[in-house]
Amino acid sequence: MGTFSIWHWLIVLLVVLLVFGTKKLRNLGSDLGGAVKGFKDGLKDGGAEEKPAEGQTSQRVEAPQTIDVQAKDKTSAGS
Repeated sequence: MGTFSIWHWLIVLLVVLLVFGTKKLRNLGSDLGGAVKGFKDGLKDGGAEEKPAEGQTSQRVEAPQTIDVQAKDKTSAGS
């Protein structure tokens, strides 16, 4: 079992292009790029919130009060 040659990868690429089409692959690439960009921006924003700039005070937002509820199963015991 050897490694795949360049011809194997070209055939796989051709099959993928035939199955999905170039438009779907282009849309998939742009969606993936947008998701990665959003993730990076989120990481930058998260780091900025942890370390406020000099002269600024950090405002702490209180989390809403959590209500603990116990769920009961609706099965009839007598049936």
